[in-house]
Amino acid sequence: MLPTTSDHPSASSIQVVAGLGCRRGCSLDELIDLLIHSLAQHELTVDNIVGLASIAHKRDEASLHELAEHLALELVFFAPEQLSPYQALTAGNALTQAATGSPAVAEPCALALAARMGASPCLLGEKNRSASATCALATFDREPA
Repeated sequence: MLPTTSDHPSASSIQVVAGLGCRRGCSLDELIDLLIHSLAQHELTVDNIVGLASIAHKRDEASLHELAEHLALELVFFAPEQLSPYQALTAGNALTQAATGSPAVAEPCALALAARMGASPCLLGEKNRSASATCALATFDREPA
């Protein structure tokens, strides 16, 4: 069972997005475990998540779509050029660059989605890793309607 904000009422107003990277064939269970671990580090739960993002190179990765469906969230994919403004804020990797066209995936995807959803996107700490995936969380300020 996934923990919810009712377990942490003070965190219920915080909205975050998750940027995800993964190897081909990564399992849904691994993504869920990594996401829950990442959230728990900040005393947050899946109820705090308002969106998921990854790189366009992973558009066909089944587990990413399964995670979005499982959480009933939109999954947004960004092209490498859309992530360029957020690369300076993260450490890149030559292997990731060769595979995806972007030196980093999780952090810039989280920041790009947070910027799309509001103002002042900010990473929540460093990304977390599992054997086959990475997860970065970002917060943002909702712009007044």
